[in-house]
Amino acid sequence: MKESTPKVSVENIAQALYVVNRHAKTAPDPRHLYTLKKKAIQQLLQKKQAKKIGLHFSDHPKYSHQHSTLLVQVADYYFHIPPTKQDFQTLSHLGNVDQTFRNPKTNLSLSKAKNVLYQYLDWKDPSKQQQNSKKKSYSYQPSSAFSPWGQFTTWSQQTHRRKR
Repeated sequence: MKESTPKVSVENIAQALYVVNRHAKTAPDPRHLYTLKKKAIQQLLQKKQAKKIGLHFSDHPKYSHQHSTLLVQVADYYFHIPPTKQDFQTLSHLGNVDQTFRNPKTNLSLSKAKNVLYQYLDWKDPSKQQQNSKKKSYSYQPSSAFSPWGQFTTWSQQTHRRKR
């Protein structure tokens, strides 16, 4: 029987998103963190716990072409995600990003922030799944008729050694 996990508040989710987003900006491979952020914000929007504010020009043009990002408010925090075609038709364009605005600071570790979002999205932590699969131990078994020290072994000895 599956245990019911306690509900996470929108404020806690917003803080977790802030931490994940901050770490994603400096991570060597940020794809998982940005996916986690995007899925959590999409779910918040579906449940009407987040609000679409408008469109901003991106600070980082893609292939020297200007593009826009969607500004979303979650509690007291603001985030950018890729917009949909419908967003361009329904939302107003706010121009350039206000560089003076900053989200409130929070003290939360990346691992705790990811756990909050995993719990909210009902996802399993992929690093724990990898650790479980890595626990298998492998023993050395020579692949040829030669033992590790160069002595020749017969085929019958070699198969006998593997059975132990």
